[in-house]
Amino acid sequence: MKKRATRTIIFLATLFVFFGGLGSAGYYFLTRQPALSDEGSVTLSAPTNIQDFGVSLYLDFHRADLNTPAGDDPATVVFTVEPGESVGQIALRLQREGLIRDAELFRLYLRYARLDSGVEAGQFTLKKTMTIPHIAQALQSGRRDELTLTIPEGRRLEEVAALVEQQTPISATMFLSLARDAKAWSSQYSVLSELPAGASLEGYLFPDTYRLPQDAAASDVIARMLANFDHRLTRKMRDDLASQKRTVFQAVTLASIVEREAVVEKERPIIASVYLNRLASGMALDADPTVQYGMASAKGKAPWWPQLTQEDYRSAQSPYNTYLNPGLPPGPIASPGLSSLQAAIDPAQTNFFFFRASCSRDGTHLFSKTLEEHAAKACP
Repeated sequence: MKKRATRTIIFLATLFVFFGGLGSAGYYFLTRQPALSDEGSVTLSAPTNIQDFGVSLYLDFHRADLNTPAGDDPATVVFTVEPGESVGQIALRLQREGLIRDAELFRLYLRYARLDSGVEAGQFTLKKTMTIPHIAQALQSGRRDELTLTIPEGRRLEEVAALVEQQTPISATMFLSLARDAKAWSSQYSVLSELPAGASLEGYLFPDTYRLPQDAAASDVIARMLANFDHRLTRKMRDDLASQKRTVFQAVTLASIVEREAVVEKERPIIASVYLNRLASGMALDADPTVQYGMASAKGKAPWWPQLTQEDYRSAQSPYNTYLNPGLPPGPIASPGLSSLQAAIDPAQTNFFFFRASCSRDGTHLFSKTLEEHAAKACP
């Protein structure tokens, strides 16, 4: 009897301790208010059911992880949530891209905070310096009213800025002031490391269609364009350039000229080969778009691609006049698209040194090996 009484006392004491602890924990959680401080630290809301209670204990145990960013790199990362993608899949991709450290902790936080159903497809601007709660909140903006910004290939900085002003509330002046200072962005994007001192972002603002929030700033737009360029320039493309002992800067410069010259897609690699053949042989590049760029830059106003006369080739005193100055111009003259970049990196193998517009005026060109052959193809 004594042993039974002792066991009963121990059992009752255990129940008392368990329910006492449960009550204390419940009081602790139920008396807290949900909040996300200005500094980014999270306060968990009160659990509403037994499942939430367990998750809240887990989250509270990992409170420090919730409030600690995954890294200290302040560079902007454009993260795309695809239609139909699950929260678990999104969490794993966030972890792979170094935006969070623990995919499961992120998933459980979204579930507990009732934010999982608010994550929608779209593009989001994130940083590795953001905490899990901040990233969770940022991913809630996918269904906000958006702006669509379309930048065609072959536009120079001033034209890009004008298009941004036409399609968004961002002024062209603000956009240009940021885009003309490549140094301010070079620490965030390694692809800009080769740019010379004083260079702008000319050529590196990738032409594409962008979905933007209504309150997008000029810096957000530029960050997306640069991130897009960095993504499109694949590792293979960079390795191919390295094997040719050419730089990304040289390739972008050539690609920008190809972009302005080519009309027909299949001719881009051939046009690139003509310019590379000229460079290899020591000939002048003789590229009309570079002369246009230099003349318009000197005037500082539209038309940005003026009609050229024979006199312009001789009299336009500019480092961009490739009739007077050997080699490539000082830098890109416009934003090339992907196909022009590919053509500049992997050109056709030809013996052509000359090309001119065909007499059919359909955008195609006639290519020649010699100056005599080139002259014979002149339109009547």
